[in-house]
Amino acid sequence: MGRIHQLPVSVVNRIAAGEVVERPASVVKELLENALDADPTRIDVSLEQGGIALVRVVDDGGGIEAEDLPLAVSPHATSKLRTADDLERITTLGFRGEALASIGEVSRLVIRSRTAAAAAGASIEVDGGRMGGVVPAGCAVGTTVEVHQLFGQVPARRSFLRAASTEWSHASEAFVRTALAHPDVALSLTHNGRRVHDLPAADDWRTRIAGLYGRQFADRLIAVDASDGEITVGGLVGRPDDDMASTRLQHLFVSGRPFRDRAILHAVQEAYRGLLLSGRQPIVFLEFSLPPDAVDVNVHPAKMEVRFREPSRLYRIVVSALRTAFLARDMRAPLLPPAFGQPSAPDAVAGSPAGWIPAPASSKAWLRTWKTEPVNETLPGNSAAAVVEPGTAPPPWERDHPAGEMAVQMHDRYIVVESPEGIEVIDQHALHERVLYEGFRAAVAAGALEVQPLLIPERLELSPAELEVVQEHADALSQAGMRVEPFGGTTVIVTSKPLPQSSCGRSSTGWRPRPVPPPQACSSTRCSTAWPARRPSRPAIGSRRGRSTPWSGIAAGCGTPTTVRMAVPRR
Repeated sequence: MGRIHQLPVSVVNRIAAGEVVERPASVVKELLENALDADPTRIDVSLEQGGIALVRVVDDGGGIEAEDLPLAVSPHATSKLRTADDLERITTLGFRGEALASIGEVSRLVIRSRTAAAAAGASIEVDGGRMGGVVPAGCAVGTTVEVHQLFGQVPARRSFLRAASTEWSHASEAFVRTALAHPDVALSLTHNGRRVHDLPAADDWRTRIAGLYGRQFADRLIAVDASDGEITVGGLVGRPDDDMASTRLQHLFVSGRPFRDRAILHAVQEAYRGLLLSGRQPIVFLEFSLPPDAVDVNVHPAKMEVRFREPSRLYRIVVSALRTAFLARDMRAPLLPPAFGQPSAPDAVAGSPAGWIPAPASSKAWLRTWKTEPVNETLPGNSAAAVVEPGTAPPPWERDHPAGEMAVQMHDRYIVVESPEGIEVIDQHALHERVLYEGFRAAVAAGALEVQPLLIPERLELSPAELEVVQEHADALSQAGMRVEPFGGTTVIVTSKPLPQSSCGRSSTGWRPRPVPPPQACSSTRCSTAWPARRPSRPAIGSRRGRSTPWSGIAAGCGTPTTVRMAVPRR
């Protein structure tokens, strides 16, 4: 007897489910694609427990005939392909006819649908691969698909799902990608009964992006557009100074389908070359329009990858489109110090603290230097002390100094000091931000944080995604002294803030650190509270403290290194 045999349909569907249905986000993606193929004007998505307990997608499209419902949940049955040649000219999002059959194999699937010509709707249910009969149902024109208890009858697969919050994050991203790809369709997303997104149909991409990420974010994006024959590339990209640490805001679409392509993302990086720091990622929203036979979408089980007939041509178009947009603007970052060879401003020294040695009006005019001597001021985390005293010695760069005696401030922001190994460059703003951050953490851990109610609450307009995060972490924000309350729509009000916390106390010279704001509740507040750039800094704060605090060399809350050490070879 032969060992090869035909697999049962249920086994085939479960194998297909392993490729198509990875998690609730996969279900959201497949159901949204089916809904969009029905040419709707609005789609409503509802999730419970991150999509594990329920995924419901409702559209007002053309609907499904009652006699077609059994075929709709059967494997490899579709209305979108007729012959093999159709695979070369795919214009719909779905085409394989296996998504609903695979989903029904690992969940309880309920479909209710009605066409405009039908007097009543019809419903069918598939529970763990067991198909029920078609029964009449009252419903509006369109289709409602419900997926209950995903992997509920497959414990092995259910155990691989993450926490509901993690699955919700992935499902939300799947929704956002689809919403970006189809701005002409109104979409909404509800999670556990709370409306997260409510996006009206938009005439342009910038409006849809504003609905997802906020108007201020969308207004800063740069429009790009280029064409080469029948191929068109258009979209919006971010400014270099709005770069990201991850690729989360890099979205590519072809004919309404989100996809990932390393070559195109490399073209984007090439266009930004020289404008971004190493390891930083640009913000990209690009849409490609090309003939259906110039792209193959049938190369990936989840259809997240595509294959282009002329990838090198697309590469050149992307680089050209972005660089053309950049050339129309001044995209350079101000890295070099201004006023090389210019005398210092008349008020540059007048407003400086006592003890500053003015630099000569030469090419070194953009430096500030001082000398330090040990005195009785004690700084946090350092048993030694330093204070500035006036002096009229020759310019420090013309004299030899023991390591650590001389310090130079550049642009009222960076402090350069000598060390036994070479030199250290200290970012006074980043270092002070880290000091304030650690002081705030200590206050919260000790339970010594005091909260002050605001006489006039601060009102904030958030994007739907930001509102979801704020509501989810309301308790953590309250513990940090920031009490946030809903104020209707996506607006919230802040009714309290933490009282100022001194991280260092008062020094003998009268200098007092600024208040410590909450680090996680509002990182931008903490950043603005730190000793600012463009302000003269005392050497006691700069040279001594920069090298003695336990956080020197550690990144600040915004990711900027506090100290960079450069070794100088010994002769």
